[in-house]
Amino acid sequence: MLAAVLLLPILLAAPARAQDRHEGYYYPEVTSNEMYHSRINTLPDSDRTRRIGFVTGVTAGQTERPYAPITAMFAKGTDAEKLILVGLQNGPLDTLYRARAVLAMLTATARTTAVFRDLDPQSQYTFLDLLKLLGFTQITVSDGKTWAHRIDIH
Repeated sequence: MLAAVLLLPILLAAPARAQDRHEGYYYPEVTSNEMYHSRINTLPDSDRTRRIGFVTGVTAGQTERPYAPITAMFAKGTDAEKLILVGLQNGPLDTLYRARAVLAMLTATARTTAVFRDLDPQSQYTFLDLLKLLGFTQITVSDGKTWAHRIDIH
């Protein structure tokens, strides 16, 4: 009976942890999370192929630079609806604040694309809005060492 009482919290927690099979593989345990309410709708033709194409394009752009990339980006999930952004070096993503700064830089880059200029001439949308446009439902950002932060995109 005592063993059952001691195991109950572990058994109850297991299903929640099992839902994120990427935790512990691509990044450490998620230590914080938030919800982002996008100001844009998903494009009707956004699908797995488009999301993977986006990640492939960003990754290709990073590898063409004369210096090593500071992050790695992955699309995961059955429909590639989960974006993962992991730091590859000590420093650039060591804190949530630095991770937010990287997301802000990605916003600036996204605003230079033709699709964003057409959809948002006032430059109000963020990188997270671009993710919603493409059909991503979450992004997990991590330093790849000690912490991970998840943002659910609605």
